[in-house]
Amino acid sequence: MTGPDVTSGTLTEVASTRPRPAHTGTLRAALHARRMLHLKALLVRVERRRARTSSAARRRFERDWGLLERIDADAVRDTVDYPTTGTWLAETLTAADGPRFEEHLARLGGLAVAAAVRAGAHVGGTLAVPSGTLVLPGLGVLGVPSGRARLSGGAGLLRIDDAGGGSGVALRRQPGAGVAPAGEPHGWTALRTLPGGDAVLDDLDPYRVPPAGIGPQGVPGAERPHSAPEAWARRWREARQLLAATDPGRLAEIAALVRAVVPLEPAGRGAGEPMTATLRAAPGAVLAQLPGDAQELAECLVHETHHTKLAVLEGLVPLCRPGAGTLHRVAWRPDPRPVPGVLQGAYAHLALADLWWRARTTGALPPAWRARAAQQFDRYRDEVGGALSVLRDSDELTCAGRKFVRAMSGHHAGLGSMAHSRE
Repeated sequence: MTGPDVTSGTLTEVASTRPRPAHTGTLRAALHARRMLHLKALLVRVERRRARTSSAARRRFERDWGLLERIDADAVRDTVDYPTTGTWLAETLTAADGPRFEEHLARLGGLAVAAAVRAGAHVGGTLAVPSGTLVLPGLGVLGVPSGRARLSGGAGLLRIDDAGGGSGVALRRQPGAGVAPAGEPHGWTALRTLPGGDAVLDDLDPYRVPPAGIGPQGVPGAERPHSAPEAWARRWREARQLLAATDPGRLAEIAALVRAVVPLEPAGRGAGEPMTATLRAAPGAVLAQLPGDAQELAECLVHETHHTKLAVLEGLVPLCRPGAGTLHRVAWRPDPRPVPGVLQGAYAHLALADLWWRARTTGALPPAWRARAAQQFDRYRDEVGGALSVLRDSDELTCAGRKFVRAMSGHHAGLGSMAHSRE
């Protein structure tokens, strides 16, 4: 399976950072093609290394895979494309044969059940849950102390019970893509949906943050009950309002590409700006410490959405080639960056410069937002200009990469013009 073709026009238009629904669709299709390719690679690995995998793990995998094959394709797509499925696949495909690989492999059951819930499919039987926790990506987790979950129901309602008794939940498919518990669940913890869309605050999935944490300090994911859901919901709502008033197209793009916000543990006093990140294996998830206000969150969402866009695009069209690995200074990082890192940062900051230009020239915005725009636009425009100079002089870009950087440079040069503000 291959992803969609990227024309020269698409490449240059994506480079401008401006949101366009057609390109969002192309990126989503590319992400799905990559996920399905990795899922097939997992199937091939299990089949080719049967002798290195225990019979129990093989039987469990075959049953889980069979369940997944029976589910409606749209529901499978929604589950397979969820960000943490990407990190799970990356860790599973690179794990050494043996217990660790089999531990990762067991997650496929939860993925299949999550797809069944979204599809409202009729399924039954017993599912092995060796870890004692059944994780349904993008939905929630159910404690299964016995290690076996019983599945029953259909026609839009799926019941999951611990075979040993004591915990269980009935999940009903809602109109659209929603899922809600029917009746009183026991041992079930649902993800919270952020207001105004379908994105969730994912503070449960064990694959949401790498084992070593995020950044040089190894910041871990925030755990319940310390993930501040009320504060996140409030700032999310306010950030959406700011973006809707400033650049509605960007808000629509974020709604289409961001599936989850992963809260990170807060920094200590005096630690500076909140940390944010996007994992290359999990585009569509924004990992972040709670921003200080809605303005910081709006900026974070634009910034990380462009890391997602570039991560997916580079899976279709390589923009950098292996080179000398030279390092370069950029204004937004204290440490020197390789060329791929310079490109990622320049792209995300170009989107911010574009955002702040529009905020500066759009009326009826909150005064604090307009004041911030006036300060930030000049800063980001200058910083991106320096990074683009590095990229234009680099011999580590592919032909597509050079075209991409030229288009970025053209958009950068136009920032600040009256014609640009009317685009």
